[in-house]
Amino acid sequence: MCASRLPLPATLGLPCSLDLVDQFLSEPTAEVVGLLAGAGGPFLVLGAGGKLGLHLCLMLRRGLDQQGRKDKVIAVSRFLTLRSRGEFESWGIETLACDLADVASLAKLPEAPTVFFLAGVKFGTAESPNLLHLLNVEMPRHVAARFQRSRIVAFSSGCVYPFVGVESGGSTEDTRPEPISDYAASCLAREQAFTDAAAQNGSAVVLVRLNYSVEFRYGILVDIAQRVLAGEPVDVTMGFVNAIWQSDAVAHSIQALALARSSAVVINVTGAEILSVRELAQRCGEIAGVAVKIIGCEAETAWLNNAGRSHRLFGAPPTSVETMLYWIIHWLRAGGETWGKPTGFERRDGRY
Repeated sequence: MCASRLPLPATLGLPCSLDLVDQFLSEPTAEVVGLLAGAGGPFLVLGAGGKLGLHLCLMLRRGLDQQGRKDKVIAVSRFLTLRSRGEFESWGIETLACDLADVASLAKLPEAPTVFFLAGVKFGTAESPNLLHLLNVEMPRHVAARFQRSRIVAFSSGCVYPFVGVESGGSTEDTRPEPISDYAASCLAREQAFTDAAAQNGSAVVLVRLNYSVEFRYGILVDIAQRVLAGEPVDVTMGFVNAIWQSDAVAHSIQALALARSSAVVINVTGAEILSVRELAQRCGEIAGVAVKIIGCEAETAWLNNAGRSHRLFGAPPTSVETMLYWIIHWLRAGGETWGKPTGFERRDGRY
């Protein structure tokens, strides 16, 4: 199924002011609050300084606050990429600066019954194989060993799956991984680090295979909308994709904590639809009232995930693709910032 062609009202604008987007993207759902009632703190979020970490920490903090709980939420990062320590601390989230690849620094982190692992590296790794191995293979093994008594949600990627046709409905958790690049292979090795630690030490692990989380400042829909608004061509060679709004992805990932087992569990997290890149670009043009330039022809296969299991367990993601497109275009036209980090979704070689 592809993106709906039905228009939303022209009056639909941003759901909040530009300065409140992080608060908007971290509103805890009733399901998240319910899950947290049975989860022990403190909550440690490793690799929190990237695109997802602040919203995850905030949703945890706000969900706990709704229960009147004072359990700590601790953001751990080098804080050298997108987010500063002050952004976390202003929301009552504690911070610890730590290079997770440094075993001595890792050993000094506090014990935590609940751990979310977001750390890793993607962009620039095609030319830095040693860095890729260090941060996506070696470091996760040290982390998994360090927190062997914890319940762990470890983030992974849908790129561990093979390319599949649209008619397949996307790869399920039962699809055998077939990484096509060094980066994808390192993601699978990262999963294996946590899987091995769970089997050997009895820690409870769930592996979240997330692909194409989207918010106002980052994601495949931002990439497409920016090109359309700038009059630049949209390449449709990678013709089909999945997408999920970031707050929906964060909520499902927190709920995934309930699945963690010593025999590590895999869960796909993404949207319900298989989306045509061509139709997404055309829809952006319709909403924005501008002409759209398309280049390339759709390949027969793409990286596609089927998240039917997570939707059955956690509920369907409530934010529609149409709503995402309207919000993103309004955001860009209102002068909202972006992270300036294109996803590279159109690449079929897996080199980033």
